[in-house]
Amino acid sequence: MTLPLWFDPQQMLIGGEWQAANETVSVENPSDGREMAQIARGGRGEIDAAVAAARNALEGAWGRMSAAERGRILMRMSALVTARGEELATIEAMDVGKPLSQASADVAALARYLEFYGGAADKVMGQTIPYLDGYTAYTLREPHGVTAHIVPWNYPMQIIGRSVGAALAMGNATVIKPAEEASLTALAFARIAEEAGMPAGAVNIVPGLGEEAGAALSAHPGVNHISFTGSVAVGQLIQAAAAANVVPVTLELGGKSPQLVFADADLDRALPFLVNAGIQNAGQTCSAASRILVARERYDEVLERMAARYRGLVVGPALGDRDLGPLISARQKEIVEGYLRLASDLTIAAQGTIADDVPAAGHYVAPTLIGGGHAAHRLAQEEIFGPAQIVIPFEDEEEAVAIANGTDYGLVASVWSENASRVMRLAKRLRAGQVFLNNYGAGGGVELPFGGTGKSGHGREKGFEALYGFSSLKTIAAWHG
Repeated sequence: MTLPLWFDPQQMLIGGEWQAANETVSVENPSDGREMAQIARGGRGEIDAAVAAARNALEGAWGRMSAAERGRILMRMSALVTARGEELATIEAMDVGKPLSQASADVAALARYLEFYGGAADKVMGQTIPYLDGYTAYTLREPHGVTAHIVPWNYPMQIIGRSVGAALAMGNATVIKPAEEASLTALAFARIAEEAGMPAGAVNIVPGLGEEAGAALSAHPGVNHISFTGSVAVGQLIQAAAAANVVPVTLELGGKSPQLVFADADLDRALPFLVNAGIQNAGQTCSAASRILVARERYDEVLERMAARYRGLVVGPALGDRDLGPLISARQKEIVEGYLRLASDLTIAAQGTIADDVPAAGHYVAPTLIGGGHAAHRLAQEEIFGPAQIVIPFEDEEEAVAIANGTDYGLVASVWSENASRVMRLAKRLRAGQVFLNNYGAGGGVELPFGGTGKSGHGREKGFEALYGFSSLKTIAAWHG
């Protein structure tokens, strides 16, 4: 199938003008390993122009626009995303390799982010502060200015929605650098912004390589805030570059998220969450629940019931809409297979099936459930970013908490137990930015603040917290006698 594009993928949007770069980057279809498009290879010059265009927008029509009108533009964008839902889902599935139904869910999430932030744009309030006699003191929330958004390849639409959507709602002008592996729906987003009436320069997009366009953007002195989602190693580089300009950074990095299953858990309810939260998007999810910690008295039962589900999983091309699609690249497949070889001293409890009809050059890995795990094993400590989960027994609540908190990460956790006191107690003890009690993920949760601790990063996206993060607080104290 050909890509249903209504825009030129070899162009980038800078200051309201679509323009080509001198060079391009090949885009591969993960399902069959073939080139399916080429995108612009922007660099330092294009980043300079995009940042300048964003600054001009702040000083022009975008900066003068009321919060209510900004919100209306975002709402129009939401409607356009929904209207183009089938095309966007197909593009995302082919570009990222995720099953079509999962790509469709991402389209719905993008539309919801834009709807949420469109409605919230004129509802971010300051405060009046009781102060000395003769004074009136109050606060204002103001945009940072030019915000940079370095977007990963695993969830382009969702992450653009939660970061760019919030930044625009607060009145920032944006420069987007999408991942070179999957830039197509980011380019579609920029086209939709234009169609919705976004003023020139409020949204700019410069595709290209991370070490070129990404590095130039993160170190640019004209950028006032950086939002990055991706690996710890790249996040460290971006934070170091931003530090030279004393620029705030929102980092959403890796995870090694646990689900804690106690003896009194409702397994019928828990089992779909235990498996799906680990294998969604072929496990290429920062918040993937890659560790399952189980009370020893139910360990064998949980392992076998999860194994039964794994045996029924089928991997295939994205548009075939099986349970899992391919990994993003040959390099990612190599990394994941390397991790799976580390399971030689553990137990492969079950694996899914790679469909017979997959193209030989696609990047397919069978989902793998690993038993006999222990907290110190590399598979229990390092982010695999592939379709693999490790199951680890624990003796009591104290050991469960120690294992759950015993990695460098702290993004998401969940607790499965019918003991109300226990789940509330553990919600406070677990080191994670989000803790789910008798569920995992809460249906996406556009409204729920999201972010991590430790090497999972800092800052929060989603909900109103994202609006606060994409603004600075000004205090005004007026003496009037």
